[in-house]
Amino acid sequence: MKELLEKLDYKNVLYYFTQISNVPRGSGYNDKISDFLVEFAREQNLSFVQDAAKNIVIYKPATPGYEQHTPVIIQGHMDMVCVADEGVQHNFENEGLELFFDGDWIGARGTTLGGDDGIAVAYGMALLADHTLSHPALEVVITTDEETGMYGAKALDASLLHGRYLINVDSEDEGIVLAGCAGGVKVTGTLPIRMTENSGTLILLELGGLLGGHSGAEIDKYRVNAVYEMARILFELRKQEKYLLADISGGKKDNAIPNTASAEILVSDQNAEKIKETILEIFQIHKKELSGREPGIKLEVCEKRAESVPAADDFWTERLLFVLLQAPDGVQKMSSDIDGLVESSLNLGILKIKKDPDRNADLLFCSKEEAFDLKKESYCAEFHFSVRSSSRSYKHFLCDKLRFLFQFFCGECVEDGEYPAWEYRKDSPLRKIFVQVFEKFYGKKPEIQAIHAGLECGLICEKIPEMDIVSIGPDMKNIHTAKERLCISSSIRVYKFLEELLQAMKCDL
Repeated sequence: MKELLEKLDYKNVLYYFTQISNVPRGSGYNDKISDFLVEFAREQNLSFVQDAAKNIVIYKPATPGYEQHTPVIIQGHMDMVCVADEGVQHNFENEGLELFFDGDWIGARGTTLGGDDGIAVAYGMALLADHTLSHPALEVVITTDEETGMYGAKALDASLLHGRYLINVDSEDEGIVLAGCAGGVKVTGTLPIRMTENSGTLILLELGGLLGGHSGAEIDKYRVNAVYEMARILFELRKQEKYLLADISGGKKDNAIPNTASAEILVSDQNAEKIKETILEIFQIHKKELSGREPGIKLEVCEKRAESVPAADDFWTERLLFVLLQAPDGVQKMSSDIDGLVESSLNLGILKIKKDPDRNADLLFCSKEEAFDLKKESYCAEFHFSVRSSSRSYKHFLCDKLRFLFQFFCGECVEDGEYPAWEYRKDSPLRKIFVQVFEKFYGKKPEIQAIHAGLECGLICEKIPEMDIVSIGPDMKNIHTAKERLCISSSIRVYKFLEELLQAMKCDL
């Protein structure tokens, strides 16, 4: 692998990517990768700032002849979405990734690769370490926790940035320059549930094999949300058989479309085999219906004897399934300004049932005397949604819609991690020179687009309204899944283009 790496590499771009892949850098665990970048800056004798949020800003002076140009910011994020393939155990907090080359692609065995946004970190390191390149003063800004709410960008002190031209490297399509993105917010909904101890046969359902993907970049592909598919199976089963719901869960990240889900139902011993057959019959109908979109979908069903299991009766199961099936999912509205662009969407990324000692579900639907006699533990279903929209008002409408649904059943919704949209700027000097250099380098015009996924550009523009931004990146596929791949040749070409762009920025635009 080392020999192949040296053969394919350019200016140590791939080398730095493999280096950071050895450092755990999942969202929420930024210390190790942030400190790694601090040590890199010290080794290069470059000034830097590491703030309280573990964001890193590294400064490199202009080369001769470029001193008069406004500094240029190269920006990305250090954290990655940590997802392991089915059956793969990986400690993302303490273990690095096992990379492999597959032709022109890099992947990680059994896990996400973190090309989103490790390639930005690798580009930044390569630029900072290169003493042969001519360029304006550089400010390489690497933020934390972008994937879980852009918390690093929110905490970033704008006074640290002197540049007013920013190249964000957090896109996944070579040849496309992004000039706008959606805003978003995380919504956590909780629904109270009463569960009582029961005995019988416990049937376990494991749904898998779905494609999943990024809830912004892949939402327009209408991939099936595993949690909703599981809810649909249970809903249709209720019409034919009686059961008590013991558990339902799915998803790992609110900004990833769940590709697995599980459920447990409690049934009478004498009806267990018949109910298992009914479940598989329902699934076969769904599998045929979804074969074009989800060719790998699969369902495993097994059973075990249960002497005492907490389970919800029909009354509480009905409310949970109602909220699940009525909560909006997927694309909600297409843009009226840009053909093919999703304006607004909503993704249920995580569902789980847990004990809720602070809430007595019984008190919501019965008298005080009845509640006193019940003396049962309270539970709640916890829903984690990612809401995205390039329309601020419609984004808030979707949040209100969720809150209305949950409050109707005595639940609640909490919003967190809101970030603004990055609005398209008609007059962009940076985009103008970008297009000129692109046409010379590639021999064709770039595609200028806005995307539905969220980028930190909106937060940075909110802090510094005059900031002129473009967003680029090499070809990647299946980000936020264990099938994530980064194109090697594209990564090298985009870096070479970035060199040409910086060298063309000799005077103020």
